[in-house]
Amino acid sequence: MIVRRGVLEDAAALAEVQGINPTDFPAYVDWVAAHAESHLPFVAEGDGQVAGAAWLHIAERVPGYGSLDRQYGDVQSVMVRERYRNQGIGSALIAAILTEARVRGLLHVTVHSGRRAVDFYVRSGFSHHRQLLLWKP
Repeated sequence: MIVRRGVLEDAAALAEVQGINPTDFPAYVDWVAAHAESHLPFVAEGDGQVAGAAWLHIAERVPGYGSLDRQYGDVQSVMVRERYRNQGIGSALIAAILTEARVRGLLHVTVHSGRRAVDFYVRSGFSHHRQLLLWKP
């Protein structure tokens, strides 16, 4: 299994893993291209196909606290094809994302998880944070 940064040429595989409707594919490719600097895809390849993917959203906080560059990350859309699950692919994708976060010097990385995946993220080094608050309209 190889985990690497995704490129625009991976858009078809990324769309398939994410369940994008084929009729929406052209708009999806446009979105991936338009967000190439802020949404970084990572792919896991095995058996000649994309076995899983995950995204790192890079965002900026308002300058302050002695720094003009205050970027942070958010993990999004971690998906592993069913036949590849429980083989460490999700962990490898998260490890690649966290390595990228370290290289970029991000302040922190967040993830919004479904209940079933919380333990996975905790094992990957994430922790619950009592100061995170959520508002829904």
